[in-house]
Amino acid sequence: MAQKLDYDSPWKDILEKYFPDFMLFFFPKAYDDINWSRKYEFLDKELQRIVKDSEIGNRLVDKLIKVWRKGGDERWVLVHIEVQSQEEAGFAKRMYIYHYRLFDKYDRKAASLAILGDDHPDWKPNSFGYELWDCEIEFRFPFVKLLDYKNQWSMLEESNNPFAIVVMAHIKAQETRNNDKDCLFWKVYITRRLYEKGYDRIYVINLFRFIDGIMQLPEELEEIFLEKIEEIEEERLMPYIAPFERILTKRGMEKGIQEGIQEGIQEGMQKGIQKGMRQGLLLGIELGLKLKFGSSGLELLPEISKIEDVELLKSIQLGIETSATIDDLSKIYK
Repeated sequence: MAQKLDYDSPWKDILEKYFPDFMLFFFPKAYDDINWSRKYEFLDKELQRIVKDSEIGNRLVDKLIKVWRKGGDERWVLVHIEVQSQEEAGFAKRMYIYHYRLFDKYDRKAASLAILGDDHPDWKPNSFGYELWDCEIEFRFPFVKLLDYKNQWSMLEESNNPFAIVVMAHIKAQETRNNDKDCLFWKVYITRRLYEKGYDRIYVINLFRFIDGIMQLPEELEEIFLEKIEEIEEERLMPYIAPFERILTKRGMEKGIQEGIQEGIQEGMQKGIQKGMRQGLLLGIELGLKLKFGSSGLELLPEISKIEDVELLKSIQLGIETSATIDDLSKIYK
């Protein structure tokens, strides 16, 4: 049965984390003209307010970024990015509408860039315009067609840019959405590439999350996938945690549930389930503390381990990602 692919969160997350790499990989001319020594700024909320009356089509990700150009030009410019999931008749018109509204709002030059992630090889919109009585408008925008990279697979294999991995995963997610076994093969293959590339731990984790987000497997094949990743990490001596966050959390839950079920003969099934969830969450929190804050983060573990409330533990686990300091995190449960 065909899966309904949801690339929104994975694309949004990876684009925000590696925006310079995104520009270098897909739009090198623009990359070379941006002054990367100056801080760039995402303006997504502003974009949503500007285009709220034009919410049409099947959009994946739209981003607006404020950047500074090279060459002494002190005026900043805008980069508007659309990652489009499906063929859409009005896509070029929407690009034009967004573009002129941005110009009207900010009175700044803007570059509208499109990533076409659909599965229709011949759909390649790049312009919108019309003419009436010698009054003419023509709007053109650069685009990248992800399907075109099928013919550049060796380049993707050799590139160290993280978006080479992103494109590989996107293409194979589309190709295998009706074949779970093929999806398993390619998910293992592409994940293995993360270790072969020599990326540092954070790169591996972030790219793994993208792969895992768009190449979803049924539970029985996901178990096989996790076993394969364990083997890869063992043979390469690279315990990079990305899959182990889920492996250990899941195993902790399973172990706790099994132990709790035995106790549940006398104490009730619900307590067993709660115990499994709590143990799994504690394992996930321990890994998160170590990854985010290092050894100092683990100093919180004795306190956290005393917490029985599963919902509070869930809040702590979510808080690890959003907390800037250990003190910020500790406020969640204190």
